[in-house]
Amino acid sequence: MAKSNGPAGWKPRRLRPISGLRWWIGGLLFASTVINYIDRQTLSLLAPYLKLTYHWSNSDYANLVIAFRIAYSLGQTFCGRLMDRIGTRLGLTLTVIGYSIVSMLTSLAQGFLSFAGFRFLLGAGESANWPAATKAVAEWFPKRERALATAFFDSGSSIGGAVAPFIIFAVYLRWGWRPAFAIPGILGFFWLIAWRWLYHSPESHPRISPSELQLILADRVDPGEPTAEANRMHWQDLLKLPQTWGTIIAKTFTDPVWFFITDWFPIYLVAKGIDLRSGLIAIWIPFLAADCGNFVGGAVSGYLIKRGWSLGMARKAVITFGGIGVTTLIPTILTHNLYVIATLFSIATFCYATFTTMANVLPSDLFHSESVASVSGFSGTGAGLGTIVAFKLIGYFSDSRRAMLGHSFDPIVVVAGLVPLVGMILVLFLVRNTEATRRGLVRPI
Repeated sequence: MAKSNGPAGWKPRRLRPISGLRWWIGGLLFASTVINYIDRQTLSLLAPYLKLTYHWSNSDYANLVIAFRIAYSLGQTFCGRLMDRIGTRLGLTLTVIGYSIVSMLTSLAQGFLSFAGFRFLLGAGESANWPAATKAVAEWFPKRERALATAFFDSGSSIGGAVAPFIIFAVYLRWGWRPAFAIPGILGFFWLIAWRWLYHSPESHPRISPSELQLILADRVDPGEPTAEANRMHWQDLLKLPQTWGTIIAKTFTDPVWFFITDWFPIYLVAKGIDLRSGLIAIWIPFLAADCGNFVGGAVSGYLIKRGWSLGMARKAVITFGGIGVTTLIPTILTHNLYVIATLFSIATFCYATFTTMANVLPSDLFHSESVASVSGFSGTGAGLGTIVAFKLIGYFSDSRRAMLGHSFDPIVVVAGLVPLVGMILVLFLVRNTEATRRGLVRPI
């Protein structure tokens, strides 16, 4: 007679399914992105004050930001491969612990070199967020929802950028710059509690309903099922595909513009003669506009698919809108009016966000699960390298044009408005069905 592990008739309690569990997973990815951006925004928000304290030039500040970008760029390719190997749950656990500790330790910085070292380590830790989130979306969402799910987690960058000034300046004005670095780092540890409790793969999750699991798994059975050759693809094989380069360019030609806004916008406003305390509205409104752009881009793309558009056409329509819209940055060189600048930057960030939502979803659209995080990491590395070059030039040209009061950033802003337009054209050309699609190396689009 079999032994019973409890009272007669006792049965282990079955956990109640969580309705819409995939969107709760999306909420965790969103929260991770918010915290990610609050941590990284601390330096850019306090840069005008730290520049005075430590006598940094714009080129010095550019080098500090570049230290972050070098680690962030290289880390995205490494972390993308790591996520494909060890999984999103463990991967994000390790990296969030790492960058939260580094964020807190930055309060101990004593000068340029120590700031640079801490920013480098912060970039290495934070580089995992986008490859991991992209992989999680590919695993948890059917393709008609992936653009909206990507918009959801990516909007965390806009929300994080929008709320950071209120948190950072409040702490700075009360306690100084050191606590302003330390306190945001604590947020990651609270997030980890929820992450470790809630996140598992769909197949092994104890709280997923049978209907939701069927929805997720059914979407994976399609003509784009990976071939044995696709499962064996290495880095060098992926880099031979035009679809990979289209994905890389989509990020490389847009993210540097976004990082110019997030890392340089306070300094740009000061160069325009605008006091940061009165310019707070101009700092956070473009971030909220970007947040709206994330959701509009994802929703419009999903709507077009439901209306019968092909996946590729639905994505490219939004990319075209975004690439053209970012050119609204250019007219800001003609004005010193805070509200006009805020409005034009808001239009540009809205359009940027529609473009980048498509850029973030392309890896899961085009590639099979075994390669999604790797390709996302490639695109992040490309964006990071482009940002490093851009920031070096921004520091040089803004310093060399200091005497041109109110106009030292003019050439930089013009280029920032044109680069995404060029990226749009290249993406439209490279992202298409090719021989690799017929062989099953990439999904049809």
